[in-house]
Amino acid sequence: MRFHQSPRETPMTISLDGKVAVVTGSGRGLGRAYARALAAHGAAVVVNDVDGAVAGAVVDEITAAGGRAVAEVVAVGPSAAADGLVGRAVEAFGRLDIMCTNAGVLRDKMVWRLEDEDFDLVVETHLRGTFTCVRAAVRQFRAQNDAAGETGPRGGRIVAISSVAGQYGNLGQTAYSAAKAGIAAMVRTWALELERHGITANAVVPNALTRMVATIPGMAQVVEAAERGEPVPASLRMGMGLGTPDDVAPLVVFLASDAAATITGQAIFLGGDRLALFAHPHERSVAFEEGGWTVEKLSDLFANSVGQQLEPYGIPLMGRKQPTAG
Repeated sequence: MRFHQSPRETPMTISLDGKVAVVTGSGRGLGRAYARALAAHGAAVVVNDVDGAVAGAVVDEITAAGGRAVAEVVAVGPSAAADGLVGRAVEAFGRLDIMCTNAGVLRDKMVWRLEDEDFDLVVETHLRGTFTCVRAAVRQFRAQNDAAGETGPRGGRIVAISSVAGQYGNLGQTAYSAAKAGIAAMVRTWALELERHGITANAVVPNALTRMVATIPGMAQVVEAAERGEPVPASLRMGMGLGTPDDVAPLVVFLASDAAATITGQAIFLGGDRLALFAHPHERSVAFEEGGWTVEKLSDLFANSVGQQLEPYGIPLMGRKQPTAG
């Protein structure tokens, strides 16, 4: 089912005035776009990166535009790094309202070539880094809520960055796909745990022309053109749902705002001109056999019953065919 959204005659104004955000991995690419957009809508931002120069450059961009930002140079993953990021927000701006976990690394290799240290680094940064940063943020959110009491402002926003690879799988991305799928699963659990505290948790599934996309054969020139400020062709923006990092940033701002106070536990895609809500894992088809199943019954009935239409795997843009049981 597809929807075309027409502009409102009077668009809702989204303001993050008085809010404080941490954006991990925000020195470049998508993270930089998220940090700049949050700041442009009024939030004070802690810009995080392992490269102090690029983190400082983003802080300078934000402050030059009239916003508020500080840098925290640390590699996410360890608990101490997460606690330091939250502490930096409280030290600089007095509180924390938004945790956006974007930091990540790539070590793309086919499974038979993937070494332990590469797998561990990707999972440590993406999955553990999301967990430790969210845990530290939630502890701060709850402390603020307790201090506010029943009549004071409550809440907190978790915006965790997942990936289409985490939804479908992708060639050469065992570790990355596993970590990004884990992030979406954690978000669903956090939505359950945090709802009564007024804290929302959502996963953003971005699709943008970044350095990662530039590694795909034939895409390097498209990424370079976008970085020069050239318009992204409509065939990519609409047809593939692929645009610039700035195209994704409005979704992060929206989910961080009061306008999204009732949205939680969701995985939402945005890329170019395409917005989509991902379905949660669910039972596609069901069959019953009184007394239980034998191997022979499964073999006889699977293709004509539960397995009549198997689920696809691999990012659809890669042109994979629908698998069949027969």
